[in-house]
Amino acid sequence: MTSAHAVPWTDFDAVLFDLDGVVTPTAEVHMRAWAEMFNGFLGSYGGGGDTAPYTDADYFAHVDGKPRYDGVRDFLASRGIELPEGEDDDPGTARTIKGLGNRKNDAFNEVLARDGVTAYPGSVRLLDHLRGLGLPLAVVSSSANAPVVLEAAGLADRFQSVVDGAVAKELGLRGKPAPDTFLHAAEVLGATAATSVVLEDAVSGVRAGRAGSFGLVVGVDRGAGPEALTDAGADVVVADLAETLA
Repeated sequence: MTSAHAVPWTDFDAVLFDLDGVVTPTAEVHMRAWAEMFNGFLGSYGGGGDTAPYTDADYFAHVDGKPRYDGVRDFLASRGIELPEGEDDDPGTARTIKGLGNRKNDAFNEVLARDGVTAYPGSVRLLDHLRGLGLPLAVVSSSANAPVVLEAAGLADRFQSVVDGAVAKELGLRGKPAPDTFLHAAEVLGATAATSVVLEDAVSGVRAGRAGSFGLVVGVDRGAGPEALTDAGADVVVADLAETLA
């Protein structure tokens, strides 16, 4: 039986994977870490703005797929809360945008170290298939934790390039929904946007793929919803990457 969403993989020169929520279920770890951080902050914040509890809807609308500090900035703006920017090395206790971002990162690393991570079986099936075809692969993640997550999942050797938050900062690349990190990954793999596939579960990541005019943008629905991913520019939406195999 042929899947209705089967992708003609041999028509392309490179495949660019988001990590959290596409290859590994670490999006759930990120969601828990964001919720703990924001609700802890909102519960103790005495300034102006909307301090109602942070929800999963806030995650998908303002945080999902974006660089960490951008997620903090955009969520606070949605609540009318103003904080100073702060510095990259602010402690997690600092009431700054970067302090809150660092507090979230600490929470993520604690959960990852405690629980580990196992890749989605359907994603591993696709990785096995693409390895058999010899297609070059990259991870393009807003997270600075991508190399650690790949090691924890036993998949570090599957990707020729990892363009994560640290690489983006070093090279001055704009984060998703800008297409810069995907475009850089395609170039590193010797491909063009038109000959590359983007795999994303976040609305901001799908928008980045569409903004970069990539040959195919596959939305992976892990909670954002098929309609939101399609509206953002996904050419096809699947619930599991195994659906892209014939």
